[in-house]
Amino acid sequence: MSSARGQANHALYLANILLAAWRRDLAEESVAAVTLNQAYLPAIRAHLRHAYGWFLLEITRPGALPPQPPASLAELPGIDAGKALPGEIVEFQRLEAGGWIGDMLADDTAEESVASSGNLARGAPASGPEQASQWAGQLQSLFDRMGDSLDEY
Repeated sequence: MSSARGQANHALYLANILLAAWRRDLAEESVAAVTLNQAYLPAIRAHLRHAYGWFLLEITRPGALPPQPPASLAELPGIDAGKALPGEIVEFQRLEAGGWIGDMLADDTAEESVASSGNLARGAPASGPEQASQWAGQLQSLFDRMGDSLDEY
């Protein structure tokens, strides 16, 4: 897969596969929900972050793709002098600073409640399959909407 958009779509597809497995495992009730959250949420977030990073590269089209996508706008290669900042990047700046993308990109450790010292048990992450599914759906919507405008260039 050589295009940034293809990589973004593939990462989103992988996140959706894990979301479906998470829901199946929750319905089966053979493993505690807290444990399933610890197993699935970090992996799904990693795929969603990759999807986002690859899509950022699709917008800016820096040339050759790096081996890994940027983790956020801050890691994007600079925009060439004299070139306007794409409107999509301005929207992503707003969503990273105080919106759902900022929440999705936040460290996993910020979501876990801290166990008392000496206790190996950990609390459930604040996010569950519903939140991860919402992030995936919102990314898909952005990709669809912005992809249409990118195709016009």
